Amino acid sequence: MAETLQWRCISGCGSCCRLDPGERNEALEALDEEQQQLYLSMVGPDGWCIHFDTGSSSCRIYEERPVFCRVENLAQLFEVPAEEANDFAIACCRQQIRCEHGGRGMVMKRFEQAIRRPAEDTDRQP
Repeated sequence: MAETLQWRCISGCGSCCRLDPGERNEALEALDEEQQQLYLSMVGPDGWCIHFDTGSSSCRIYEERPVFCRVENLAQLFEVPAEEANDFAIACCRQQIRCEHGGRGMVMKRFEQAIRRPAEDTDRQP
């Protein structure tokens, strides 16, 4: 029997906050013109979101972040069928975590543990 994984955001990750358009062109292309302008206005000189607190690896505007910053909305932005949304979000996070923290680092290990946890056990805030 295959293991059922459930996407979850983990604290102290912030991989999705790396907005560098040179590295995230597919994300930029999925947005409408207004969203693209907002996205580009959020990119800092180092390629990270200007709202990302590097000290705590957290978002300073987490509760008010734009729709494209919400991983749970990625499937809709990329026109992925709803039944594939969970797997798509997991794949996106794995890719970003691998790029930012490495495939064998602690962040990836924590993410892999989180997506295997029972539903009542949550860990939010990138």
